[in-house]
Amino acid sequence: MFFNSQAYLIFFVIVFTVYWLSPWHRLRVYVLLAASFTFYAFWSKHLALLVASTTVFDYLFARAMDANRPRWLRRLLLGASLTINLGLLCYFKYANFFLDALRESLRAAGGSSNVPYLEVMIPFGISFYTFEAISYTIDVYSRKIRAERNLPNFMLFILFFPHLVAGPIVRARDFLSQAAKPKRFRWLRFQVGIEYFLIGLFKKMAIADNMIRFSDPVFAASADPSALSTFQVWLGVFAFAIRIYCDFSGYSDMAIGSAHMLGYKLSINFRQPYLSKNIAEFWRRWHISLSSWLRDYLFIPLGGSRGSRWLVARNLLITMTLGGLWHGANWSFVVWGLLHGSLLVIHRFFRDFAVNRPRLDALLQTWLGTLLRISLTFFVVSLCWIFFQPSLTRALVILHQMFTPAISVSVPVMGLQIGYLVVLLAVAQVLLMSGIWKRVYPRIPAPALGICYALLLIVSLILAPDTGKTFIYFQ
Repeated sequence: MFFNSQAYLIFFVIVFTVYWLSPWHRLRVYVLLAASFTFYAFWSKHLALLVASTTVFDYLFARAMDANRPRWLRRLLLGASLTINLGLLCYFKYANFFLDALRESLRAAGGSSNVPYLEVMIPFGISFYTFEAISYTIDVYSRKIRAERNLPNFMLFILFFPHLVAGPIVRARDFLSQAAKPKRFRWLRFQVGIEYFLIGLFKKMAIADNMIRFSDPVFAASADPSALSTFQVWLGVFAFAIRIYCDFSGYSDMAIGSAHMLGYKLSINFRQPYLSKNIAEFWRRWHISLSSWLRDYLFIPLGGSRGSRWLVARNLLITMTLGGLWHGANWSFVVWGLLHGSLLVIHRFFRDFAVNRPRLDALLQTWLGTLLRISLTFFVVSLCWIFFQPSLTRALVILHQMFTPAISVSVPVMGLQIGYLVVLLAVAQVLLMSGIWKRVYPRIPAPALGICYALLLIVSLILAPDTGKTFIYFQ
């Protein structure tokens, strides 16, 4: 039940109506729980039961840890919780990846490689809700938060359908207080939710899905990038960069909008990442809920920025490599994470180099230097996206084709309407970053806003391809 489908629209209207007509706060929590379970059960009833069961286990482990118990027992309970969550994640998502590695190792050693594949149906969003459960139990263990006493509230924290399958990754301290607080319907908040949802819908249907016809000839599983011209491959790579941003940020916007309309606030997940001036800033703006999770629960426990340059470099490489593996059980994602870790290390060394050279630092701070840094950051991030796919072989072919001049007569011509949309997206990012939009928005009359919302919806529906496309992070 994708956010850009008619099924979700009907589902949400029913949930929204029943939710706000319910007279008691506790009843509304149960309505959302039932809706969230139903939402996931559309994919698989058995996996929905699995998610609900592990949520109950985490609730019980956290309650036991929160009691006045010996430290060794609390550590044992934390270990049990982490073992269950990471064990299920490894089984469903990484079992065949590790079996492949074992198979290749046996073949290289001259042994038998008849290791069977596992027929496993991966639960939607398992990486996201597993990270939420892990952060909760660790925070309870370290006494940063108290264990939630109310089971329905805790289950809603994990199962809340707007963020269940593709984030944003929610922290318990941000959500549980909202679940405990009675809600009142407010038109202003409903308006904010509609705005977020329509903007996300426009990003997904009007821009991301239209970029597919340029990126799929390069990135699709059936694609043969070696048969394309150099121009086609470069066009496909940059189209994919635009697509993945509009696709994933569009999903996040629709999730945030859906939550707002139900009286809940989810964290912002993107802040104009392609306007970042360096790779470190990019990761403060891209998939913020994941990058902050990796920082708090992996990078800092490894030692963070404490210690020598080389220790910090090690921590960055480990964090980003595991972050890459989190995205997908393929070597290409490992390479993608390793590349970003290496870029972060290079940035740290260059930053220290530039700070000690005032003239170079001053030059980089000029408008021309800033434009150069933004362009370079976007360029290297786009190149890294080449590895954001299941096939490492295809990624290497794409990279080779980009830098090996090849000419083809069948060069695709970008439609003017798509070009206009890309320009509109760039202008919108600049308006948001500069703060102009914050000053202009409150002065726009309500009827004009209503007309803009309607036009945004109409344009999204008109420009959407005939066949709907799955969100990238669902794949």
